[in-house]
Amino acid sequence: METSVKTYVALTGGVGGAKLCLGLTSLLDKSKVSFIVNTGDDFKHLGLHISPDLDTLMYTLSGESNEDLGWGRKDESWNFLKSFSRLGGDSWFSLGDKDLAVHIMRDRLLSKGLSLSVVTTDLYQRFGIKYSVLPMTDDRVATKVLVKGKEKSFQEYFVKEKCGPIIERVVYKGASEASPSEGIERLLSDTKLSGIIICPSNPFLSIDPILSVKKIKEKLTNLDVPIVAVSPIIAGQSVKGPTSKIMEELGVKPSALGIAEHYGAFISGFVLDEADRVLKSKIESLGLKVLVCNTLMKTLDEKVELADNVLQFVSEL
Repeated sequence: METSVKTYVALTGGVGGAKLCLGLTSLLDKSKVSFIVNTGDDFKHLGLHISPDLDTLMYTLSGESNEDLGWGRKDESWNFLKSFSRLGGDSWFSLGDKDLAVHIMRDRLLSKGLSLSVVTTDLYQRFGIKYSVLPMTDDRVATKVLVKGKEKSFQEYFVKEKCGPIIERVVYKGASEASPSEGIERLLSDTKLSGIIICPSNPFLSIDPILSVKKIKEKLTNLDVPIVAVSPIIAGQSVKGPTSKIMEELGVKPSALGIAEHYGAFISGFVLDEADRVLKSKIESLGLKVLVCNTLMKTLDEKVELADNVLQFVSEL
């Protein structure tokens, strides 16, 4: 791998993004890569501040993720949720006992007046993670989906209704007033910054919320470094989650080409899977450099291999 590239920033959210981030941390030390994480999914549940994407990355980087379920913590127990449900409590959002402890600790720290950025750093350190991980904002931005002309909270749509309703639009409430979280502008102003990596996350639910924060989008747009996006779609299907379904409902072609068209001139490079090699020339016609490689990450070796390929690609742009 080329060692001349000094630092990277990855934009991420969800399970697919966390997998690539794990690959990156396997190759780069804490001084070489930082992460900006979607918080549009954050919501209050049972009086607690839940940060699903921050927790997914935290559990993945610390080796605490539940590989069987694909979310939450490994070796989880469910005593609280079972007891709460028997008492008539709302149980549509699954909170394991170990996961619940994290939410309570986060809420306890936030109640002291600490920002989400400070609390996130604190929690990641408690999990033994030394990398810089920043929520996209310390302000409240909430991803909402429009169904039959009415706004629904993202978690209600995603978890409670299992992505069933047909959505007409995705909106990011509060984004126009939000500021980047503490440290992001400094991170993106670093003279050693050599590339931005957009992880294979749902663009509408994980990446666009980050870019909806005006100063983040402006800063990224004005950077003189490569911005490379990895497709979350393989052979017309999302690897995990409702990406392809949402794309169809929003009138966007459910393919790697549709993802590339969605990002458009904002990016300079695009990574697609071998299964989509036939789309390479069409994506190149958009003015983008294209890397074709395996993007399906089932094993740690595959996560590291994709991360290495992406880093090489960035260094060549």
